[in-house]
Amino acid sequence: MERNALGRLDVSAVGLGCNNFGGRIDEAQTLVVVDAALDAGINYFDTAEAYSDGKSEELLGKALAGRRGEAVIATKWGHTMTLAEGERGGDPALIRSHLEASLRRLGTDHIDHYQLHRPDPETPPAETLGCLAELRDEGKILEYGCTHFTAAELDESAAAADSIGVDGYPSVQNHYSVLTRGPEMDGVFEACERLGTAFVPYFPLESGLLTGKYRLGEEFPEGTRLANSKRSDAFVDEQRLAVVERLIEWCADHDHSLLDLAISWHTSHPLVASVIAGATRPEQVAANVAAAGWCLSVDDRSEVDEIVSPVVRERLD
Repeated sequence: MERNALGRLDVSAVGLGCNNFGGRIDEAQTLVVVDAALDAGINYFDTAEAYSDGKSEELLGKALAGRRGEAVIATKWGHTMTLAEGERGGDPALIRSHLEASLRRLGTDHIDHYQLHRPDPETPPAETLGCLAELRDEGKILEYGCTHFTAAELDESAAAADSIGVDGYPSVQNHYSVLTRGPEMDGVFEACERLGTAFVPYFPLESGLLTGKYRLGEEFPEGTRLANSKRSDAFVDEQRLAVVERLIEWCADHDHSLLDLAISWHTSHPLVASVIAGATRPEQVAANVAAAGWCLSVDDRSEVDEIVSPVVRERLD
């Protein structure tokens, strides 16, 4: 498995999203999936205190018992759904208390990659970054990061970090996929290049849409994530399904699957440190890792851009 730099960390080009743990899969299934990921060369495991009310962290910690040294644990704090009224995600006191809670759930003495799960417009960035730098010096975390940040917020944070002599955010995690191109067009990728910030995409498979399991004119397969989800409209509509059909045909012409395209779209991108894809079974882990073997050419990416342009334009309007 290829490794990439994420700040001071070396992370696998394909990571494992852990939001299924404690929700769609139980402790025994989690152990099987985590073992399969480690055996396949994955070392980057992305969870959060908000996933299944902390259960994801608990099950990940149990699954890594005895193999902790093989893993880079990435977790997050400060999502608005986890904050009580009046709490601020970037408040240093809150950061420290939430970190201690995550350490207990994960059963470890440090977090490898600790990320602010939502921007905090109420707390000066220098306060948040100063606290994270202190925690890194103390060995409680090895690296930090942010999610859902705009280009302006990345620039503001970098300037604040510089003013107090600490590092800015070494990574940002935002929604990005073959079908969702916001970071290409809202200045985030330009900010990442300018600041030397690693990018970690979430929802790279669009909640399963880019695996080919949802097809135009067919019912959602029973037991799939979107079959019983209230958020299915955010990922699937007839126009997107029609584009997916064209992508499936294009991939077949290139002797690859839609999943191969969805994963390699990221692993072929120079700014992407690790593409985090969820899995509920070992064979899904193996498929995600195998998909990273396709190195897309400039022409390949241009052809894909042309196919998806109708839905990308619609979502930006």
